[in-house]
Amino acid sequence: MGLEFGIFDTFSHREGEMARAADLYDEHLDDARLADHLGYSYFFFIEHQNAGFPCVSAPSVYLAALALATRRLRIGAMVFQMPLHHPVRLAQDTALIDQLSRGRFDFAIGYGTRLGEFAPWDLDFKERRSMGVEAMDVVLKAWGHDKFSHEGKFWRFKDASPQPRPFTQPHPPVWVGGHSQTSFDYAAEHNFNVAQNIDVERLITEKFAYFREAWRKHKHPTPMPKLMLARHVHVAETDALARAEAEPYMLEGLIGLDGVKRAKSIRPEEATPQMLETARVYLKTAESYDFWLDEGLGFVGNPATVARQIAEQQRRAGYDILLAQHNIGNMPHAMAQRSLKLFGEQVLPAFKSEAVLA
Repeated sequence: MGLEFGIFDTFSHREGEMARAADLYDEHLDDARLADHLGYSYFFFIEHQNAGFPCVSAPSVYLAALALATRRLRIGAMVFQMPLHHPVRLAQDTALIDQLSRGRFDFAIGYGTRLGEFAPWDLDFKERRSMGVEAMDVVLKAWGHDKFSHEGKFWRFKDASPQPRPFTQPHPPVWVGGHSQTSFDYAAEHNFNVAQNIDVERLITEKFAYFREAWRKHKHPTPMPKLMLARHVHVAETDALARAEAEPYMLEGLIGLDGVKRAKSIRPEEATPQMLETARVYLKTAESYDFWLDEGLGFVGNPATVARQIAEQQRRAGYDILLAQHNIGNMPHAMAQRSLKLFGEQVLPAFKSEAVLA
């Protein structure tokens, strides 16, 4: 099966009420150290700006801390919101992270979906994809040259001298956090990996199949890029206990109460078909625990149950990496960390030994 596992790190509103942000970051760095020890392979989080809820708004700084706190984990922001970054500065910051981690950095790109993250910085939300694509072009140039120039629509550089170069050559693995066909086409053309975190299983399966076919049309050399999926996961000693612990927090919605609020306040310029489907998921996950499981949005149960649920979905959807989001809504950190630990102690070994296939 060859399935790899990681952590999708998120921050709750409860944590945002902590008296000192330092305590919040210490808790999450502890999670990373524990995941590193237990044998998880990846540790990702998402960047937001002007968000109004707890999040990582300085991803490069957080990644530097993660690089020094861990020894095995591959680390990354899933995603960097490319239009919100100076591309040469981003290239230099991430190259340094790759050096500090000795090649354990993965670079994931996205363009943003929230008008409210762009407006305070006077950035044109409608241009976000064009800005993101150009920024990625600049990052690749900066990673690959001691000196380069660039003449684009949004950025211009003459004889820029970026440093350092990445530890990984020619550059770190690149991921596209994609929902639209356009994003999958872009990833396929450039031979980039693909990640997803919101769609129901049926759409995930269709989109991953679309990407594989689009990638083959470009006749890239093998192997095929990797496919990654993030899902909420809660593991406890029994199925009943796992549901009792997780259900109240799952019913806050897929990304918590903020997602419910967002689903009810989508602006016309944000109302793409994908965003409307996302809003439906935000609302339905706040209404029904069964919707979560029926649509393959979460895995809940004892270790054997969760391992079986994951194996069955992976066979249907065909992804290579599963990121487990143990922090569900406002679930207490200690409860989420117990799930992380039990998953690492009993679910990961089942996949490594392929016992889950029996």
